[in-house]
Amino acid sequence: MNGRFQIAVHILTLLHSAGDAMLSSEYIAGSVNVNPVLIRKELSTLRNAGLVASKEGKNGGYSLGKPANAISMADVYEAVQQAQVLGKARNIPNPKCPVGRQISAHLNHLDNSLSELLVKQLNKTSLEEFYRNFK
Repeated sequence: MNGRFQIAVHILTLLHSAGDAMLSSEYIAGSVNVNPVLIRKELSTLRNAGLVASKEGKNGGYSLGKPANAISMADVYEAVQQAQVLGKARNIPNPKCPVGRQISAHLNHLDNSLSELLVKQLNKTSLEEFYRNFK
């Protein structure tokens, strides 16, 4: 899992805590303590996944795209996931080696199994349930 998941959960938790108020990317960036450009990138990703809504203009900003109880941690993970859980080697193993020619397939199978378990576990917690940790 990469840092994008943590940032996305932070954004969504903050948006939920704001209720009906719209939050600016600058405000969110202040809470996450990162550059607003990074926040806008993540907000765009979350908006494309239907997890965040946005409104332009003077009274614009960002809010949740659907109720917090309808957003699972798995939804967040799937929206921002970019890489395999176990990572990916940059080298190509030697196809003449009995281990080298099979290792990638076996590691991919293991990674897929872990990813399925991770998503299954993350599906057990909604953003609303996660938010209860902050009360």
